[in-house]
Amino acid sequence: MKFARTIRLDASDQNVFDNPAEPGEWAVAGTFEFADGDPSSWTNKQQLAFKSGWMGLGAFGRSTFVQVAVLPDGQVEEAVRALAGHLFERYGAPDMMAALDAARGECDDMAALCDHPAGTLLAIERDFTDAGIAERVRVIPATGEGQHARIWGVADDDPA
Repeated sequence: MKFARTIRLDASDQNVFDNPAEPGEWAVAGTFEFADGDPSSWTNKQQLAFKSGWMGLGAFGRSTFVQVAVLPDGQVEEAVRALAGHLFERYGAPDMMAALDAARGECDDMAALCDHPAGTLLAIERDFTDAGIAERVRVIPATGEGQHARIWGVADDDPA
C-alpha cells in the first residue's frame, strides 16, 4: 500500500511549527485538528500548521511536505492504531471502536491521495470557506534518480 511519509527538505519546519514532525513518520492530512477551531485565536504557528501542515503519526507534529512511499502491510494497522489512540485521548472519541473507524477513514483517505509513484512529494493548502475547510493537494513529481522538480529558486536582486 502507498502512504505518505514526512520529509524535511530544510530546517524551516522546525521554525514554523510548534511541534514539527520528525522526518520519516507516516502521515495523514490531519485536518480534523482544525475542524472546531477559532482561527482568530490561533498563533502564527498554528495558522501555518492549518494552512500547510501534514500530521505525522509519531508525535503528531506537522510537516510541510510528505513523500509517497510504500507502507509495509504490517505497519498499516500500526498507523491506524496510533492515530486511533490519538483521536481517543486528545479528541475525545466516544470509544476505541469509534476512534479506530475514524482513524481507518483518515488512513484510507491518505492512501487515496498517494496514488502516485513512490518518491512523489505532496504539499497541502487549506482555507476556510463558507462550506467549511477546503483542501488542495499539490503534487511535485520526482524527476528521476530521487530528485524532485525545482520548487524554489534563487533570484538575483539586480534586475540589470
